[in-house]
This record gives sequence, structure tokens and C-alpha cells, in this order.
Amino acid sequence: MIFRRNTILGGFYLSQLCVGVIGNSLLFMMYVYSFLVKSHFSKPIDPIFMHLMIVNVLTIIFAMISHIMSSFGVPRFLDDVGCKAVLYIFRVTRGLSICTTSILSAFQAITIMPSNSKWAWLKPKLSTWTFRAFLLSWLINLFIYAQIVETVAAKINYTDLDYGYSHAYCKMRPPEYPNPGLFLSLIIIGDIVFLTLMMWTSLYMVTLLYRHRKRAQHLHSSSLSCQPSPERKATHSILLMVSVFVFVYLLHNFITLCGFYAQTKLPRLEVINVILTTCYPTICPFLLMKNNKLIFHFPSYYYCCIHICVYTYVHAAINIDTIC
Repeated sequence: MIFRRNTILGGFYLSQLCVGVIGNSLLFMMYVYSFLVKSHFSKPIDPIFMHLMIVNVLTIIFAMISHIMSSFGVPRFLDDVGCKAVLYIFRVTRGLSICTTSILSAFQAITIMPSNSKWAWLKPKLSTWTFRAFLLSWLINLFIYAQIVETVAAKINYTDLDYGYSHAYCKMRPPEYPNPGLFLSLIIIGDIVFLTLMMWTSLYMVTLLYRHRKRAQHLHSSSLSCQPSPERKATHSILLMVSVFVFVYLLHNFITLCGFYAQTKLPRLEVINVILTTCYPTICPFLLMKNNKLIFHFPSYYYCCIHICVYTYVHAAINIDTIC
């Protein structure tokens, strides 16, 4: 029974990895295609989407590969070097995910703001500042999570209790620094800053869209009220994406805290936590494809790939209910 449950769980993890990697790769190829072939479809915001797709793929791969191997019963899949590399890359890319999403939200908020706004002077500098924001976010995350390289090691005895992080092949040793709370404080402060930026710019965009809709209703023009502009469509997609990110992020942290302070390890909480970790990177490209007109210029077999991804993910989710 346990073997069957682990096999079904491993199949679900594998399907989530395939759906996420394929979805992000397809969208990434679309943006590369628009940049190289259909340059008139390319937009200044596209590099942010491309960066987000790359970060999503890396997050999904390095988050799921260990749990997939563990579910199928592969022993000692990672040694000390493997644990350090996998967990370090996963934490860096996960940190880059929140950074890139907040940069995306801020970029779109500045793009759609009125020309008479006091922040309108930022529009001509968006491309330059976006590159600097990418560079700064990479440096910050590479620096913050460097401590993982020193504190992570492979498990020798799999019955050992984990310190602060539950993993099939790796364990975290208590930090040897005088102030072990500094590492956690840096992570929390960084997440709060980027979440605040994300939510503030999202609220600003919602306010602008609401005011625009009110003005359109006064004009009695069907072209303004019934046909949203591409900017509005893109803003709706980004707002939906940010909402999903905030919801999944808060739920993931809540379950993590519940599992951390629980008297014993709860397998169901750990399964849910693994799924939530890659939930946003997995569904993110499909949210963006909804209002992306570039998708209509791709061959029909891409539609088949997307439908197969969705069918596989839903079918695996039905199977996972039987064990949870």
C-alpha cells in the first residue's frame, strides 16, 4: 500500500514537472520567436517574461527532482555536493521568482500610468532600470542563500530529525554563527519588501483600470467599453498572476509554519508543501498565454501540447486525491 501510494505520488510530481517545464519552455520560445522573427510583436516587457520563464523552469526542476526520485524509492540520490548544489539553486531561483514578479508588476504599473503623473519620468528609463533590477536581484539572492552551502549536508541516517527543513536526501545543520536568526531575518525582510512592492503596484493598476472604466462608460462608445486595449489585457493577466503568487506564497508559508511547530512530521503537509512550492511556476505560463496574441501565430501542434499538459496535470491531480 505504501509503495503504491509513493508511486502515485511520484507520478503526480513527475506530471507537474513535465507540465511546468513544457509550459514555460513553450512560452519562452514564443518570446524568442517574436524577438528574432516577428520583431514587430516584441515589447519592452518581454525580457521580464523571458527571465521569469527561465527562473520558473529552474525552480521546478531543482524543487521536484529530489522528491520524484525519493517517491520511486531511489536511495542516496544526492551526496553532500549534490545537496548543496540542488538546494542552493532552488532557493536562489525561488527568491528570483518573487523578485521578477514584483519587477514585472512595477514595470506594468509604470507603463500604464498617465502621462501627467509625477512618476511618468520613469517611462523612458524602464529598459535600463529593468536590467539593473535583474542584476541586483541576482546578486542579493546569490549572497543571501550562500549560507546554505555551509549548512546543508547529505543524510547518513534517514531516521534523523531534520533541523528547520524537511528533505528526503538532505539535512540542515544548525548554523554556527553567533546570530543564527540573521539568515532568516534577511529572507523575511526581503520577501516583505518585494511583496509590498508587488501589492502596492497591483493596487495602483486596479485603481487605474477602475477609473478608465468609469470614463469609458461616460463616453458611450462601444469601441472603448467592449474592446479592451492590449495594455489592459496584459494588465489583467499580470494582476491575475500576482494574485495567484500572493495566495500560493502565503498559503505555503502558513503550512510551513504549521509543519515546523508540529510535534511530529506530518506527511500530508509535506506533500502539500512540495506541490505548493512549484504551483505558481507551473501555472504561470498558462495564465500569461491567455491574452497573448503571439500564440495565434504558432503552429497548431503547440495547442496540442498545451492541452496534453493540462489533461495530464488534471488526471494526476485526481489520482493524488486517493492518497491524500
